Amino acid sequence: MSAYEKVLLARAKDRPTGLSYIENIFEDFIELHGDRRFADDPAIVGGIATLKGQPVTVIAIDKGKDMRERVKRNFGSPNPEGYRKALRLMRQAEKFHRPVVCFVDTAGAFCGMGAEEQGQGQAIAENLLEMSGLKTPIVSILVGEGGSGGALALAVADQVWILENAVYSVISPEGCASILWKDSKKVKDAADCLRLTAQDMADLGVVEQVFPEDKDFAETYRQIQEELERLLPELQALPVEELLEKRYQRFRKY
Repeated sequence: MSAYEKVLLARAKDRPTGLSYIENIFEDFIELHGDRRFADDPAIVGGIATLKGQPVTVIAIDKGKDMRERVKRNFGSPNPEGYRKALRLMRQAEKFHRPVVCFVDTAGAFCGMGAEEQGQGQAIAENLLEMSGLKTPIVSILVGEGGSGGALALAVADQVWILENAVYSVISPEGCASILWKDSKKVKDAADCLRLTAQDMADLGVVEQVFPEDKDFAETYRQIQEELERLLPELQALPVEELLEKRYQRFRKY
């Protein structure tokens, strides 16, 4: 399968949404709203849940299941208030010693005029800075598209996982083709050059695990759940200084 075919699979309308992962992996989910500064952003869903009795904070970028929901969730492209809501929940998790699990699926942060007026770049930068020093474990899972800084703003984590048909890239193949070749027909070549597939991420050491996808994703949910049950206690057992140093070194190696 070509890299661009993987991109199309990552964008498929019938893929599970971020909220689907929360509902199928965790229990007792309570959604929390708003950034306490401006508004609530439906593109990012977050709150408190349990994983086999263990309290966790879960945050997911959600594209929506049908057209009405996709419009409501801005097709999974968060505004600044979405990233600030996510950061508020992560700070709350740190305060109460809950691990954080993020599910990432976005073509990128929203680039409209309103988003820029509200400080989109600053909101993303604040997340990068704060997540790098957050004193509680973070696991981020790429479940569809991982588009540029809009994805990275929820992926500065102790471990980053990816689904086999998800992608992770600094730019879309279409954007890359238009910049490098000024030719939209070069989109497949751009996808190959970007090395954005899950297999590429594993080869480059960008992710720790690649999860296979089954037809109804039931086995995928189960595997992610089991790995979280295994990993989170290990990360929570680490002294805070060691946890942060390992996270720092993880990203410094690039």
